Amino acid sequence: MSMTFLSPKIRVARASNSIALDEGNAWAVLEKITPFVLADGSAPALQQTTVRVCFDDDALYVRFDCEDRDIWGTYTQRDEPLFNQEVVEVMIAAGEDIPTTYFEFEISPNGVLFDAMIFNSNGSSENLKWDANWNCPNLRWHAERDDAHAHWSAVLAIPWRALTNDARVPNMCRANFYRIERPRDSETEYSCWSPTLTNPADFHRPARFGILEFDIGGE
Repeated sequence: MSMTFLSPKIRVARASNSIALDEGNAWAVLEKITPFVLADGSAPALQQTTVRVCFDDDALYVRFDCEDRDIWGTYTQRDEPLFNQEVVEVMIAAGEDIPTTYFEFEISPNGVLFDAMIFNSNGSSENLKWDANWNCPNLRWHAERDDAHAHWSAVLAIPWRALTNDARVPNMCRANFYRIERPRDSETEYSCWSPTLTNPADFHRPARFGILEFDIGGE
């Protein structure tokens, strides 16, 4: 039986220096968002994921660090259906309201990207529409595998220009962070920052998105 979960809220730190997507040490000072919980809310994920976030006037930065004893993936082209294999995901929209339109970003362990604009009028995957032809302008991303230590990481720099009408940092965003872990010798594990409380797993539950708050005054 799943537990009762409130949608989480975090205050996102302003980056003190420019963020190099391939420089892991720069992220070490940031607070970790952990643990990830199974999508149905029943327990923590067995193979854990840590997320760190920060921002500057240009972009929101998201880093995933993934425990993974069996890292794999075969897709090589942008916007292939990465969600059928191993992937980390961000779904996000500017503002505090539960969104009906939001953006989805996925990265595989091999650094392949899927990005799309999502139209979700009923708050679930049922009758969901998406535009995978949308490519986020000026998006930057990076992924790195360390098979010997059963670990991989992925980083996104999502420009505010893609998320807001005026390209400025919003006071808040609604967002969730996800992981699909598919070990080839056992069942798939769907986990999230804010559990969607669904079984089978359904990540497209914007009412379960958490809240990111931004100190736009830089105090």
